[in-house]
This record gives sequence, C-alpha cells and structure tokens, in this order.
Amino acid sequence: MCHVLIIEDEPLIALSIEAVLEDEGVNSIDIAATEDQAIRLARNRRPNLITSDVKLAKGNGPAAVAQILRDLGPVPVIFITATPEDCERCSPPAIVLGKPFRPGQIAAAFHKLVAR
Repeated sequence: MCHVLIIEDEPLIALSIEAVLEDEGVNSIDIAATEDQAIRLARNRRPNLITSDVKLAKGNGPAAVAQILRDLGPVPVIFITATPEDCERCSPPAIVLGKPFRPGQIAAAFHKLVAR
C-alpha cells in the first residue's frame, strides 16, 4: 500500500496530481490546502511520498514539509510549483517540477522515489 500526501491549494491541480498518482498505483491519498492541514494529516497517517506546492494561500509548502520531516523522519518529496527557483534552498533535496507539469513528469518522479 502506498499513501501520498498532496500539499496543494488549487483544487484542480490537486485532483490532476491525484489522478496521475492513482494511475501509477497509489491507493491512498490525502490532500492538504494549507501548511497546518498538511502537518496534521501527515501526523495522522505517515505518507510514503509527499508532493508539495511552494506557495500556498495559507502557509508554505517547504515549511510544512520541513516540519513533517522533523516529526516523522525521511519521506521522499516532489515539489510541484510555478516558482521552482524557490526550491533552491528547500530541505531535504527533492525532485522539483515546474508548473504547468506533464503527467509523465510526475509518474517518472514517483517511480524514481518510491519503490514498487
């Protein structure tokens, strides 16, 4: 079973990412629109992978990811953002995809980070 946390405040983008990941075999997904919600969802159920936007309507993705990793330890991360330059200092090193994205980019990143 593979559980993914999608941190994205644009519902259509979140649903697009969810559809790609489901096509790749992910069978459990939580979607968080804010930094606080992402942290809470991750604490409730540890993700095998996190996808995260950088700029959220409330909070920020890298801050949420950093707190989740402090709480849970290592989790692979894919940042999917319109501002990839904002990920230069993101910790941990992660795959960074720009928006607009192609579904194949997300699929390839997923397979690179998560063993089947």
